This record gives sequence, structure tokens and C-alpha cells, in this order.
Amino acid sequence: MRSAKRWLLAGFALVFIYGAVESKRNFKCPSGCSCSKETIVCVGASQIPRTIPSEINSTNSALLNANSLTTIRDDAFSGLPHLEYLFIEGNKIETLTKNAFRSLRDVTHLSLANNKMKSLPRDLFFDLDSLLELDLRGNSFQCTCENKWLMMWLKNTNATVSDVYCAGPSDMKGKRLNDLPIPPGHSNCFCLHLTDFVRHQSIPIQSMSADIFSFKDDIYVAMAAPNSNSCIVMEWDHIEMNFRKFDNITGKSVVGCKSVLIDNHVLIIVTQLFGGSHIYKFDDQQNKFSKFQTIEVFNISKPNDIEVFQMDGEWYFVIVDSSKAGLSTLYKWTDQPDRNETGFHSYQYLHEWFRDTDAEYVEVDGKSYLILASRSQPPVIYLWNKSTLKFILHGEIPNVDDVVAVKAFRMEDGLYLAMTCYIGDSKVIRWTNKQFTEVQALPSRGAMILQPFTFTDRHYLALGSDYSFTQIYLWDVETKTFKKFKDIYVQSPRAFTVVSTDRRNFIFSPSFKGKSMVFEHIMVDLSL
Repeated sequence: MRSAKRWLLAGFALVFIYGAVESKRNFKCPSGCSCSKETIVCVGASQIPRTIPSEINSTNSALLNANSLTTIRDDAFSGLPHLEYLFIEGNKIETLTKNAFRSLRDVTHLSLANNKMKSLPRDLFFDLDSLLELDLRGNSFQCTCENKWLMMWLKNTNATVSDVYCAGPSDMKGKRLNDLPIPPGHSNCFCLHLTDFVRHQSIPIQSMSADIFSFKDDIYVAMAAPNSNSCIVMEWDHIEMNFRKFDNITGKSVVGCKSVLIDNHVLIIVTQLFGGSHIYKFDDQQNKFSKFQTIEVFNISKPNDIEVFQMDGEWYFVIVDSSKAGLSTLYKWTDQPDRNETGFHSYQYLHEWFRDTDAEYVEVDGKSYLILASRSQPPVIYLWNKSTLKFILHGEIPNVDDVVAVKAFRMEDGLYLAMTCYIGDSKVIRWTNKQFTEVQALPSRGAMILQPFTFTDRHYLALGSDYSFTQIYLWDVETKTFKKFKDIYVQSPRAFTVVSTDRRNFIFSPSFKGKSMVFEHIMVDLSL
């Protein structure tokens, strides 16, 4: 093997070294290679030869130093059952499939050094019964639970294995994979499971929104259904494990249903295109919602969104007006039964003449802000003035136009906004140095919602479009950006709302033109 090792260090040829072949018959040399009875040399090969002549199946060593291999697929060496030494070094290999080395039971020395691998498929070395030495140096292994099986294998194998150092995540970089505790003791073990979104329930209701709320240990969803002129309230059935109808609040072209729980009162704010807007209160005796209050909407022509929030112990909501002639309006809760003033009353008018589309309340750096998105100008930021107890115009978010929705979310490093644009790119922006700066742009033709949500410390974005599948993105902790994770189908989605119940996690997605859908977030342990 000394000569074999010299060849290993010498160049970038794909070389097969064979024991003496006693056959006198001529055999066909693989395409692109030169052959003799003892050797096959494939210079600059970009793939492993697919056929190995049967006359040389007694090969005992192989060197694949082509510097251009990128993938090794199942049964790549099936024609070499007696291979003992296999060196696959100095290539560009990123992917090996699970059964790449299947049937190589005689291999004693294996090198995968100096490639571009970040992980290895589970049980890759399962068939290598004779393995004595393994070299994995010079790769970019990620020390996450995707490689949990490898950590466990390293601690239990009898083979001698080179030191393997973590290339990531950043807090693991430079540590020896062999020394790490077996997950879940590993604090960065967020990849312990494969996650997926699978369809759980199809609901034959067309809806503009889905607002989840809890009351007396039960879970409900209020759905604005303009085609049926109603706000439909559904209840989670803990026995059947799905949503069923609970109540139906009838109206005229209902475009918004939003819940608010104040003390022991469960209220639903219902906005309509015609017939005014109203608040309904849950009646325990009748076990249904009854009209509680008619909302003052003199300056609202086309309600488009309802944002409910609590600030300094007081309850407020904003009805966003998307007409050019209307005014987005802030309402405040007043509870003075002796003066017959219990309910929400108009408190402040905002943002005249701008066709507002969405509102989002955020608290950052000890201050309260209200962000109003618009189809006709960049989003504007209002700051709550604690002296006047009013919102004052604070500024705008530049370089983002024609925004149809804005959603706030938090991650370890601060506050973010997901800005949905129907035309052009939707944006993810971050609060930095008292202003918002762009983090990422996502192509989003026809998008009506870019919804952030989190399950088990995994941060997602759902980009819902009227023209294509919904794209689910997953936050990548290394690049600090969202990467495409999966497509799911909802026809013209208008929201993605998290539902967590019975130790299961779901996203509820209302559809404007088809059936509303419920998807379950599932986790499958790949590392046991």
C-alpha cells in the first residue's frame, strides 16, 4: 500500500489499483479511462464509472482523487465486493446517499477527507463490518442534531477515526465532534427532529381572516366570511381532534372578526362593508354571542383590518380604512356602567387620505408604536406620546411600497417586521439603532400575507399568494436569513394563524376563494 499512498498524495486522477488478475480474456475499459490488467486510471473524472468489468471484481483498493466528484449515490461500488482500501479525497463531494457503501463488507480503510460535506446520512457505515480506519478531516460538518447519529457512532465504533472538528453553528465552531455530549444534552439541539406540515382538516368555508382565542380551557376561531354574510365561530373538538361550528354571527358583507378578552368578557369585533360594524359579547346563559354594541364608524368607509392591543393597562383597537376618503380610527375601552359608557368608543383619527391596508402594534425600547401600511405610500410609524396620551407621527419605513400586510415577530436578536407586497418583493426588516433596516427580500407576486410563526424554537414564514402555492420559509441561524422549506396548497390564503392544543401544533389558514385549511406541524425523530 505504500505505492497506493504515494499515488494518493500525488495527483487528482481517479485511480483503481487491482490485485493480480489472472484472466487472459480482454475486457472493456470504462469510458474515459485507460486500463491494464492491474490498473484503471480515469483522469479528471466527474463521476464513478457505472460499470466495472467482471474480470476485475477482485479489486482490493481504489483511489478517487478526481477533484470533481460532487455526489456518491446508492450502490456506487457494487461491482467491487472485495475492495479493502477506498480513498475518496480532494473532491467536491457534498452529498452521499444512505446506501452509497452498501455491500463493501471487506473495506478496512476509508477516507472521505477534504470534501465539502456538512452532514452524513444516518447509518452510512452500517455495512462496513471490517472497517478499521476512517478519515473525515477537511469537511464542514455541522454539529447539530442532524449529525446526532454520527456523534453516537463515533463514541461506539471500534474503528480508528480522525479528529472531526465542527464548522458550525457559530457557538460550536472549532470544537471536536467526538467530544460533544450526545443530544439532547447538546444545548443547540434544534435539529433533533425532521419537521413537516401535513394537511389535517379541510373546512368548506371561504374566509377573509381567522382569529384564534381561548376561553375556559377551550379554543375557538372567529372567521370573517363575506360570501355567507357572517362571522363564523368554530370550536376545537378535543374528541374528534378537529374544528366544528359553534356559532354564526350574521351580518352584511362581514370582512373582519376579531376577539378581545377583557376581564371575564369575551367580545368579538365584527366589521362590515355595509350596515355598520358591531361588537358581540358571549352570553353564558344562551351559549352564543349576542350584540353588545354598535361601533361609531362615521369616518370609516372601507374597513380592511382590526388590530387589538393593550397599552398601559388600557384596551384599544384600530379599524384600518382602505378607502381614500376614510380615516383609520383608534378606539378605547371605557368601563363606566353608572354613566352607561361601558364599551369601545372612538378615541383618535389617524392617517387621512392614504388607503391604509393593515396595522401592527409593537413595543420596543420601552416605547409603544403603531405601524400603518398603505397601498399609496411607504408604511408610517406612530409613536405613543405619554404626555398627550395620543399617537403622533414618528416617521416612515423607506424603500417599501404598496404594502398589503405587516406582521411583527421577535427572535433572539430583536424585533422584525414581515412586510407583504402584492407586486414586487416582500421584505423582512429588523429594528436596529432606532430604525428598521432590510434583512431579506422575497419574490412575492400576488402575495396577500407574509405570516411569521414559531414552533419549538424554529422560526417560519408563510408566504401566501393568489397565484401559486404557499411557500414556507425556515430561519437559518447561520446565514441569518429565511430559506425555502416547503410548499403547501391553500387557494388564495388570507392568514396563517397558530393553534396549539392537545400537545399538537397547527396552522389555520382561511381561504378567500376555496376551502380553509388546517395543517399540522409534525416532528419525526431521526436520531434515535
